[in-house]
Amino acid sequence: MLDSKLISILANATLETLYMSFVSSFLAFFGGLALAVLLILSDKDSLRPMPLLYKILDAGINVLRSFPFLILIIILFPFTRFLLGQSTGSTAMIVPLSIGITPFMARIIETAFREVDKGIIEAARSFGASDLQIVFKVMFVEALPAIVSGLVLVLIMAIGFSAMAGSIGGGGLGDVAVKYGYYRFQTDVLLATVVILIVLVQLIQMCGNWAYRRLKK
Repeated sequence: MLDSKLISILANATLETLYMSFVSSFLAFFGGLALAVLLILSDKDSLRPMPLLYKILDAGINVLRSFPFLILIIILFPFTRFLLGQSTGSTAMIVPLSIGITPFMARIIETAFREVDKGIIEAARSFGASDLQIVFKVMFVEALPAIVSGLVLVLIMAIGFSAMAGSIGGGGLGDVAVKYGYYRFQTDVLLATVVILIVLVQLIQMCGNWAYRRLKK
C-alpha cells in the first residue's frame, strides 16, 4: 500500500508531468504553426512558391522527427544549460520536449491546411485577400478542428516523452517510476505511475474529442 509520503510524491510528480507537457505543447504549437505556414506558403503549388526554402524546411523537419527523444535530450544538454543554467529538472526538460514535438506539430498543421477546400481559398483570393489573410483567416479557421485534434495528439506524445525524460533526471512521473519503482523494487509505485499516466491520457483525449465535436458543428 502507498503511504501518505508516497502519495504526496506521486501528486507532485503528476503536477510536474502536466507542467512539462502543457508548457512544451504550448510552445510547440506556435513553433509548429510558424513552420507549417512557411511550408504551406513556399510549396511549389501554393500561394508563394519558394522550392528551395520548402526543401530546406521539409528536410529539417524530417531530420528532427527521426531523432530518438532520449538522444535528443542528451544532445541538447549544453543548449539547455546555456538557456536556463541547468540541464536537468522539469523546467529544463521543457526545452528538448518543445524542440522534439515541434516538427510533429508542424506536420499536423501542414496536413490540416492542405485539406482545406481549394475553392474556399480561390474565393478568398478573388476578393483580394493577402497571402497571410488567406492562411490565418481562411485556412486556419477551416482547419481548426483538425488542428485541435492534432494538438491533443501532440500533448499526449509530450506526456509520454516527459515520462521518458524522467529516466535521466527530468522529474515527473517517469523520475518517480525509476527511483522508487525500479531501483527500490516498489512495484506498487511503478503501477501507480502507469495508472496515473493512463488516466491523464484518457482525460486529455476525452477533452480533445469534445472540443473537436464542438468545433465541427
